[in-house]
Amino acid sequence: MTTVTILSTGVTPADVLAVARGTAKVVLDPAATEAMATSRSIVDGIEAAGRPVYGVSTGFGALANTFVAPERRAELQHALIRSHAAGVGAPMPREVVRAMMLLRVRSLALGRSGVRPLVAEALVDLLNHEITPWVPEHGSLGASGDLAPLAHCALALLGEGWVLGPAGDRIPAADALRRVGLAPVELAAKEGLALINGTDGMLGMLLLAVADARHLFAMADVTAALAIEAMLGSERPFLPELHAIRPHPGQAASAANIHRLLQRSAVMDSHRDDLAHAVQDAYSMRCAPQVAGAARDTLDFVEVVAGRELLSVVDNPVVLPDGRVESTGNFHGAPLGFAADYLAIAASEVGAIAERRVDRLLDVTRNRDLPAFLSPDAGVNSGLMIAQYTAAGIVAENRRLAAPASVDSLPTSGMQEDHVSMGWSATKKLRTVLDNLTSLLAVELLAAVRGLQLRAPLEPSPAGRAALDALGRTIGEPGPDVFLAPLMEAARAVVGGPELRAAIERQIGPLG
Repeated sequence: MTTVTILSTGVTPADVLAVARGTAKVVLDPAATEAMATSRSIVDGIEAAGRPVYGVSTGFGALANTFVAPERRAELQHALIRSHAAGVGAPMPREVVRAMMLLRVRSLALGRSGVRPLVAEALVDLLNHEITPWVPEHGSLGASGDLAPLAHCALALLGEGWVLGPAGDRIPAADALRRVGLAPVELAAKEGLALINGTDGMLGMLLLAVADARHLFAMADVTAALAIEAMLGSERPFLPELHAIRPHPGQAASAANIHRLLQRSAVMDSHRDDLAHAVQDAYSMRCAPQVAGAARDTLDFVEVVAGRELLSVVDNPVVLPDGRVESTGNFHGAPLGFAADYLAIAASEVGAIAERRVDRLLDVTRNRDLPAFLSPDAGVNSGLMIAQYTAAGIVAENRRLAAPASVDSLPTSGMQEDHVSMGWSATKKLRTVLDNLTSLLAVELLAAVRGLQLRAPLEPSPAGRAALDALGRTIGEPGPDVFLAPLMEAARAVVGGPELRAAIERQIGPLG
């Protein structure tokens, strides 16, 4: 069993993936527990001294100037959680909620939030007992962080609200806690605010998206190479010396991948000395590394932003080691919203250029002697015609989703919170763009494999053979039309999974 230790210095992206997508157990490092206890002692001292501090002895947001009597401050924290758990819509996926919970523990463990260690331990207990709060998809504006989603998580700690049931239904949190022997938490001053003020939801989604994009951008090189091979394209535009003169690192890595993927291919050998062959391939073929490489460089930037956020204290107010409690704007999700919007633009274009190669593969006037729509009996049969329609529709949706969310601020809380980041929306739609990209690359993979089958008896590249092995049994040989949706789902599973890439890398070495 994998164990993730939450240190007083935070966690790693790999830790987040292990907990969000797996069953890794979570433990708190003793130094993190000590840091929280020290921070809490400062809050207790402020309470005893009767000093006015936002969120400790006052209301929240536009109510920041409303004094709260000492005997009502625990009530204040519980009321905060209940009132802010105001989301609506379908539940967020388990992996997003688990990532968010782990990152909230990480934030508390940094020792700047003034909570008792037992609050962080209670969240750890939920993770380790596989209790996932029901978090609706709508509710966060990305400042003051992900208030509503985090409040739905915190509500489960109180034994209130809902959690996800085994079948994806919602069940009372009190029942789930009772079943595993956990008791609801009674919050003290500052603790409700510390549970909900931060960027954990959008950061969790961004970290998941970074991992998915890293895999899909490598698979985009694979499907591009296979499509180029099936269309009898040239490998010469991918020579390293042509990319050294435009030194974008992502472009060089993508070009190197595609060039290597096209080697040891009888299909490619068949037209090397053909003087009638096209001098220049179409942009969707020749410029594949320029587009995919720019996306890779975008992803590198986003990864840096997410890494910085993993080191950040994003609570408000924060408890400083010297005893001060200061208000901050660190909960504002602009860095994450901007990064997510940027990556959504890049990923949408990786899908758009893939769809252009699919269209070319299916067009009898441009696909270099392949049959129309890759059907040996076009006319009675439509081949992959409508698969391209599906791809075109997804490209159109991704273009809509590539419109930035982070420019769409709306004022809230009586104009106290008069500029918000929309980072939750930006990271949420980024995940949709990447899911759509999986489908677009699946259509390209399906079309490329069908094209390589139709080039028989010419033997394809090692990558082509691996793709034929991965999909061949499912899609069969070219012939009469069949129910196409299952074939597309199978191709999606191949693109999204690790097996095809692993099989290719066993033949040609690691892809960059």
